[in-house]
Amino acid sequence: MYDREELERISKEQDRWEREALAPVLKKAPERKKRFITVSSKPIERLYTPLDVADLDYLRDLGFPGEYPFTRGVYPTMHRGRLWTMRMFAGFGTAEETNARFKYLLRHGETGLSVAFDTPTLYGYDTDHPLARGEFGKCGVAISSLADMEVLFDGIRLDEVTTSMTINGPAAMIWAMYIAAAERQGVPIELLGGTIQNDILKEFIAQKEFIFPPEPSMRLVVDTIEFGSKYLPRWYTISISGYHIREAGSTAVQELAFTLADGLAYVQAAVERGLDVDDFASRLSFFFNAHNDFFEEIAKYRAARRIWARQMKERFHAKDPRSCWLRFHTQTAGCALTAQQPDCNIVRVALQALAAVLGGTQSLHTNSMDEAWALPSEQAALIALRTQQIIAHESGVINTIDPLAGSYFVEALTNQVEEEAMEYIEKIEAQGGVLRAIENGFFQREIADAAFRYQREIEEKERIVVGVNEYQMEEKELAIPLLEMDKEGERHHLERLHRIRLERDNRRLQKCLDELRHAAEGTENLMPYILEAVRAYGTLGEITQVLREVFGEYMERPIV
Repeated sequence: MYDREELERISKEQDRWEREALAPVLKKAPERKKRFITVSSKPIERLYTPLDVADLDYLRDLGFPGEYPFTRGVYPTMHRGRLWTMRMFAGFGTAEETNARFKYLLRHGETGLSVAFDTPTLYGYDTDHPLARGEFGKCGVAISSLADMEVLFDGIRLDEVTTSMTINGPAAMIWAMYIAAAERQGVPIELLGGTIQNDILKEFIAQKEFIFPPEPSMRLVVDTIEFGSKYLPRWYTISISGYHIREAGSTAVQELAFTLADGLAYVQAAVERGLDVDDFASRLSFFFNAHNDFFEEIAKYRAARRIWARQMKERFHAKDPRSCWLRFHTQTAGCALTAQQPDCNIVRVALQALAAVLGGTQSLHTNSMDEAWALPSEQAALIALRTQQIIAHESGVINTIDPLAGSYFVEALTNQVEEEAMEYIEKIEAQGGVLRAIENGFFQREIADAAFRYQREIEEKERIVVGVNEYQMEEKELAIPLLEMDKEGERHHLERLHRIRLERDNRRLQKCLDELRHAAEGTENLMPYILEAVRAYGTLGEITQVLREVFGEYMERPIV
């Protein structure tokens, strides 16, 4: 893009500027820090010029929105044509309470639903299991059977809204319950739109809410990809997630590299099943974190699109351009929010959300100011939603596509993030792939080292966190209202669970569970069998237990 003679002239002028303009100022007044770094501890140069992007080829590296390599966005009009989906993560207590929160958010302008499940549900247990005691509804809604799913979406037509469900180990079972609930509403499954997270690899890497060993877990993921590509053309059967990797303490580059490596592993597994890449790749989605470093996050999203497009085209020989699209949901960084001075979290979230929008996100959740204290209250959730709406309608940032393109800093940072992420991906492949790298503890050690370095920088005040290690205040009584859940909620939930077990056709259910067991012992796609067990009102725990008995349970080896 740049004339070589012009670059040489700029280089000479920069040398002159450093001698004549910069050096005298630094002698009188040194800069505030010895080094300036990103949130990921990457050094930032004092100044960026065309010299830092001298090898940039516009058509090769950037292109136009909606065209390969999609650095500038996957759609030709981006947010000028359609705003991102405002999908607020919600779920707590009973299905009834969460249903009321869904309707509240929809009334106030939310455009998509996103379901948080409680810990027993995430591990595939019914609420009355001994291991579920004391955990009902604390970090999400409790779903034990199709009956709960029906209540969760009561009065919400499932062909008129898209739903994202953050569920992994038991994703196939929860998805089957959603499909069956839609059928009960009279909604054909081909009209259903939404996403199941279903990203089991990042559970082994970061979040640790796994059930089965890696190989059968991957089988279930491919089963859902295959089933969705045949019967649910509007559904994203996996949301490949870097969010939890970042929340565990990774850097931006690690988040990107590990997430894309997981995505490539899923594509490879589906291809090995015999699926054509162009039959399913367009229904894969991604889920990224939006942390505090404004420009680093934007560069991360732009690099992500470019890496994914090139990998899909060059490695998997995708022919459909849509197979090369990296479409992603973003959630602002919960780990960046503080219990101290929680009102400051509103500002943090606004900046994080703005970075996601400028990075070209297709869907966005904004965390609430009470994140470090409790599940969101109505007031806190509404402020978080209004933050998105103000960005969308008042800031002007959606008026042009990829407005930071061409910035010497942003393009140089995008290139740097891409280069370092590819180095990680190559390291992972050299170890034998993602599963092997999980077994040998590679991911865990890399994340732990990054988290330790970040915390040390805070403790040494190399990194300032407002209200935590600087600008502290004497904390008085918390001024924001916290969510209060129905104290009788667990009892109501258990009553419904016990009633379902009494009233259902248990002979029919046993037949379904036996057929599921037989199929799991073989190689068939398990989704049809899981769906039949759900329709017979088999509980999450009962269905998962059959698979536990066939597949076993995974125990992680200590990493030293």
